[in-house]
Amino acid sequence: MPLATGKEPDKSGPVGDTPGAGRRLTSDELESRSRSLAAKLAARGVGLKPSSQDKGTETASGVAQAVKLSSEFIAGVLAGAGLGWLADRFLGTSPWGLIVLLLLGFCAGTLNILRSTGRVAENRDPELGKSSDVKKPE
Repeated sequence: MPLATGKEPDKSGPVGDTPGAGRRLTSDELESRSRSLAAKLAARGVGLKPSSQDKGTETASGVAQAVKLSSEFIAGVLAGAGLGWLADRFLGTSPWGLIVLLLLGFCAGTLNILRSTGRVAENRDPELGKSSDVKKPE
């Protein structure tokens, strides 16, 4: 049996018990089959979502989100390590300042990621419904 190369339709003959499997289909028959398949998929709740038709934009958006989240995490860790190194350098507490502030930077980076993804809400004042860093009226 010759392999299909994609340049010509497969003429290997009928497949299984499908009636007329080896003949060429007209465009009307293909359209009716396509509509029938779409109706069956819709009945089962399976199908293409309108937003998933453009996969390129979705992938680019995912990559942008990943870069944003990783840079926020790395920035927190590097800031903690830098401040810890400076604390050790000037206070002579080596290596405890670096260790403590590196761990705090790790925690801050993790918290930034959780806030960016919406898993943790920011501090809000229950009376005003706004962020607590906003000045309250006097």
